[in-house]
Order: sequence, then structure tokens, then C-alpha cells
Amino acid sequence: MKASAADTRTTPPSAAPGRHPQRWLILGVICLAQLTVLLDNTVLSVAIPSLTTELHASTADVQWMINAYSLVQSGLLLTAGNAADRYGRKKMLIAGLALFGVGSLAAGLAQSSGQLIAARAGMGVGGALLITTTLAVIVQIFDDQERIKAIALWSTVNSLGFAAGPVLGGAVLDHFWWGAIFLINIPVVVLGLVAVVALVPESRSRQGDRPDLLGALLSVIGMTAVVYAIISGPDHGWTSAQVLLPAAVGVLVLGAFVAWESHIPYPMLDMHFFRDQRFVGAVAGAVLVAFGMTGSLFLLTQHLQFVLGYGPLDAGLRTAPLAVTVVALNLTGLGPWLAGKMGTPVTIAVGMSLVAAGLAAIAVLGAGGYHGMLVGLVVMGAGVALSMPVMANAIMSAIPPEKAGVGAGVNGTLAEFGNGLGVAVLGAVLNSRFAALVPAAVGASSLPAALAAVEPGPGGDAERAGISDAFARGLETSQLVGAAAVLAGGLLAALLLRRAERVERQGVSRTSEA
Repeated sequence: MKASAADTRTTPPSAAPGRHPQRWLILGVICLAQLTVLLDNTVLSVAIPSLTTELHASTADVQWMINAYSLVQSGLLLTAGNAADRYGRKKMLIAGLALFGVGSLAAGLAQSSGQLIAARAGMGVGGALLITTTLAVIVQIFDDQERIKAIALWSTVNSLGFAAGPVLGGAVLDHFWWGAIFLINIPVVVLGLVAVVALVPESRSRQGDRPDLLGALLSVIGMTAVVYAIISGPDHGWTSAQVLLPAAVGVLVLGAFVAWESHIPYPMLDMHFFRDQRFVGAVAGAVLVAFGMTGSLFLLTQHLQFVLGYGPLDAGLRTAPLAVTVVALNLTGLGPWLAGKMGTPVTIAVGMSLVAAGLAAIAVLGAGGYHGMLVGLVVMGAGVALSMPVMANAIMSAIPPEKAGVGAGVNGTLAEFGNGLGVAVLGAVLNSRFAALVPAAVGASSLPAALAAVEPGPGGDAERAGISDAFARGLETSQLVGAAAVLAGGLLAALLLRRAERVERQGVSRTSEA
């Protein structure tokens, strides 16, 4: 991998191209920035009662407080990655940290629901820049041999942020007011800014690409509309106008985006990437791992609370073994080691098979209580630890280094789509199965509503038990559907990656013979 002209100004001549002498220290800095962003994806959930009381927030207000962040962040990922490639990854990393810090300060000091929603949207802009730029910087400062190890550590931070958000938020709220969950970001942002300015080398695309303003506009509108439809589905119903209209707009605009990008000389996202079977295989695997993991956790938290009777904090803590397993195995470097020994396709196939086995174990063994779920969570975590870093590395390796920001944007966008699809599809399977099993007299599509509709009397307990059993059977069916989808995706990804490697070897062989 060649260093850009900007890289040569910041990297001593003795350093190997693509291997910065302070690369591990820089990785620690950008992982700290990444952790801050990820915590804010989940930390707000535990503050909902406080926000409802102190800001007099309605249910719709709370939904927008949560969704404004993820909606803006998701819609801007591709554009943020492209901006990092064109204008400098270090510049965009600094801008992302600054925007995130200012947004955090505004959120912590907000006096109304509207102010908090606007502040969260601003934090989403900074978050999009940080998510894409951190991964792009990893590609620039690590060579092919070390990159997968660095991405594994980056993935570890993703899992840690996912698990630690509710726990950290609960701890802060036990001692401070709700605004403190945002203000604790400020010292981290300041530390990150100082470290980035001092340590991170500047890099950007060597090509003098003209800005693709129309492509950026189409990308933001299309992505935002689709993500909005996915977010709105569970509340408004998947066949409602509030969901179908933005979904249709999003699909049409993204179709126009693809057509535009295919016919201009300087595209924001080069559609030729999708002709690379290695890229397509890694894309398919990344979407389906996110699909299975997020969808299953969405269902699992309901099972823990509605069926097994745990409170929100206890339920959250009981999902932690998944993240703990991912963190522990990533720190050992098991995924990169296995990929080095057995190759990327086999590692992805093994990892996604474990994710599918974990989902199946949760479905089959979870009916007997939490201990059965624990087995599934650990197995699933092992699969995620093996497959996710290898797939992220495959995506980034299939894209030229000068397009690393766009590659990171693609990776983040796929994760968002997988997350949304997992909740939507597996949630729809659960609701369909539950509605079919619940007695017609109850006629409710959710467990709390169905239980509330049961009339008091001698037969009420038996009817409630039957409803809870129907919900548990619906969960089992939806988890098994998720397991089948993940297994099929893993095998497809491995097949495409194996075929791409074979074609690449044949091309090298012909070149050497010539």
C-alpha cells in the first residue's frame, strides 16, 4: 500500500509505507473517540424516565431524542467517508470530535425537548464523521499484515460500547442529573482532540476528484428516508403510510443515486466495487451478522423482561455475556490468527456458523430459563469475534486505500441496515407467530396488551400462562429464522470470497507465465 503525499510529510523515511511508527498509540486514541460515539447510541435509553419527568417529554419527544442521533448519523455515513477521502482524514476526525463535543455540551445543558433533539442531531453529524474516519485512519497507518489485528481491536471497542452504555448511564444517573450523561463526553473529546492533533498523520486521496455534490445530496436523502422507515416501522406498523411513503422515497432516491454514480467520472461511491466478489461476499456477511445479532438481542430483551420477569437493568446485564465474549476473544487475536491459518473464507464460515448456532441455542434452550440463553450468548459472541473483524478487513481490502473513508462509510451503512432489518424482520416473524397462537378473544399483537386484556377470574391465570407460552414460542420461531438467515449468509459470503481468491490466484498465475 502506498502512502499519500501527505503521509510522506508526517511519516519518517525509515517507516515502512502504511505502517506508522506510533500506530498503536494512534489506534488507542481513535478507539477512545469511537467508544464515546458508541456509548451515546445506547446510554440515553436508561435516562428516559428522567427526561419524561424533568423536560415534560412526550413519548414522541423521547423517540425523537433517541432517533435523531441514529437517523442523522446513518444518513451521513457515506457522505462523511467521502469528505474524509477528499479533504483529509485528520481534518474530518478533528471536525467530528469538535462537533460531537459541542453537541454533547448543548445536550447536557438543554432546557427543553426541542433543544435536546437538535443537540442530538448535531452529535449525529459528528458521530458520522468519527465512525468513518477512525476506520479510514486504521487503513492508512497499518499495513496488510497488521491491519486485521487493528480492526479486531476496533471491533472490540464497538462491542464494549454496545454493552457498557446502559450500565454507565445507570451509574451516572444514580449520582447526577440526566445532563451528566452527555457532559462526561467533554473531557474525552478534549483529550481526543489534543491527541489527534499531535499524533494522527494527515492523509487524503491523491486524485484531484471534483466534489460529487449531487451524489452526496441523493445519498443523504435516500439513506435518511430508508432509515427513518425502518425506525418508524415498529411504532406505526410496517404497512402504514408513515413507513411505506419514506421507504418508497428512499428506494427511488437511492436508485437515482446508483444511476448517477454509474455515469460520472468522479463518483462518490464507485459502483465497480460491487463487481468484486470479495467485496460483495464481505458485504453480504456483514449485513447478516448485524441482522442476526441486533435482531436477536431485540427479541432477547423482551423475553427476559416479559417472560422471565427481569427488570430493564437486570435484563441488560444478562445480555452482557455476548459483548464480554466478543471483547475477550478479540483481545486474544483469535480471529486474525485463524484467518492467517485457514484463510478469510473459512474464518467467516466458521464465525457465522457459530453465530447461527448461538441463535438456535437461544431459541431451543432459552425456553428453560436464562442458563440456556447464556450458552447461546457465549457461542454467538465467539462467532461475532471471529467473523466481524475479518469481514470488515475484507471490505476495506477490496477498496483502494485512497477510498478508505468511503469504504468505512459502506461498512457503517451496512451495519445500520443490518441492525434495522434484524429488528424489522425478526420482530415481524415474532408478531405474526404470536398473533396466530394467541386466542382470538384476546386479539392483541403484543404481550403486555394481551395480558392486560385478560379478564380477572378463575381461568385468568391459565389464560395468561397460555399467552406467555405463545409469546415464548413466537420468540423461538423468530430466533430460528434469524439463525437460518445468518447461516445462509455465512455460506454465501465464504463461497464468494473463495471464488474471488481463486480468480485472483489464476490472474497472478497468468501474469507470471506471461
